Amino acid sequence: MRVLVAGATGFVGEQLVRALLDRGDEVVAFSRSASETEFPAGVEPFEGDLGDPASLAGLCADVDVAYYLIHSLTRENFAERDRRYAARFRDIATGAGVDRVVYLSGISGDEDDLSPHLASRREVEEVLAEGSFDLTVLRAAIVVGPRSASFRIVDDLTDRLPVMVVPEWVRTPCQPIAVEDVVAYLVDLLDEPATRGETYDVGAPGEWSYESLLRLTADLKGNRLVMVPVPVMTPELSSHWLRLTTDVQYDIARPLVESMRHPVTVDPERDLQRVVPVDRTPVPEAIERTLREGTADGTSGRIARLLDRDPV
Repeated sequence: MRVLVAGATGFVGEQLVRALLDRGDEVVAFSRSASETEFPAGVEPFEGDLGDPASLAGLCADVDVAYYLIHSLTRENFAERDRRYAARFRDIATGAGVDRVVYLSGISGDEDDLSPHLASRREVEEVLAEGSFDLTVLRAAIVVGPRSASFRIVDDLTDRLPVMVVPEWVRTPCQPIAVEDVVAYLVDLLDEPATRGETYDVGAPGEWSYESLLRLTADLKGNRLVMVPVPVMTPELSSHWLRLTTDVQYDIARPLVESMRHPVTVDPERDLQRVVPVDRTPVPEAIERTLREGTADGTSGRIARLLDRDPV
């Protein structure tokens, strides 16, 4: 099977490329920085920019399945850009006769009051659904792994602030998932015909809160942590607070923190685990592994900085 990964240099995309290659698929890795990336032997790099139509000639040629992992949080007017990019990709995939597309989206919690970040994810789902291919959507909350912007916020906070005045959203329920498990779902669903045209939630076993994730991460690093939640910190103030406490780019941190005001847990009716069972990683194990890999990479316990690469 010939498979295209759009967003192949993101932290999910990189692992997905390797997993598909191990499965025996012919893999095309699409990214703005594909020519600068050392992919495993056998991967076909395709460097292009969805903002530059001239760079996309032949993008989906002979492709059976395409994974769409493109998000533009690092750029101004990200929602408009994501809408335009998704429409362009949809038209290219439709014109090339791609059989199915898989999109990694986000769990939203309250569908009636979405943050700009999650509203954009929903809009991309709708844009892609207009293609002639079968679309499968996977919605995830925090993906735990090296280079995850959401987890880097948690990691940075537990390094820098032994005593924190925090917004009340730290008590919001969430359901993180290890990046390895996201990749397993993305790959394994190809073998389950029932997943065509469907939307699913994915998450690790059990629900957490952002407060409990902060405490767990601090404990695993041997750090002392005292938190004092206050009700007066709005999403706007929270995003400025994060600007002072994390290395994550402000343009990324702000939309992410605006998404933290609503519960983001798996809906049992949409749980992909019922259709595609995966041996899921417990959250403590996922965080411990991520911290260990960060240390091995020479980042002093912190996740490597996001450079000019795809954020997903």
